[in-house]
Amino acid sequence: MTARVQETQTRRFYMREAFKSFFLSRMPGTILGVGPGVFILALLWVLTLLLCVLLSRASGLARFSVVPVFFAAVIVTLALLLFPRASELPSPVTEIKIVDTFFIGRFILLSILSVVFLGCMFVFLTHHIMQPVYAKPIRAMS
Repeated sequence: MTARVQETQTRRFYMREAFKSFFLSRMPGTILGVGPGVFILALLWVLTLLLCVLLSRASGLARFSVVPVFFAAVIVTLALLLFPRASELPSPVTEIKIVDTFFIGRFILLSILSVVFLGCMFVFLTHHIMQPVYAKPIRAMS
């Protein structure tokens, strides 16, 4: 194998590994600390409630189809709860240390904005709210 072919294969390997680590580390599968199963169950029960409300307003035999819809939702919920895809214990997560490198700049920007805001409030107070209101003279009766 030539050096150029070996270099190309090495570059492809590192690009593939970088791609895997980038996308696999950023897709843990949880939203707000809960997995997609919670959202599936919530969606299932919202749709069940909506369908039960719609069917309860129907007339005739369709009104009694609320019971099978409810039991179908219970069966699907039990199946999702009793046969989970993932293990109960989450895999250990490596702790990421976040460092705020722009702290001083953000603090200076906040202080400048605070001073400008206080100045604008002072000008607003003195020129708009505390504007003197003069009494109109009463016409003299002649």
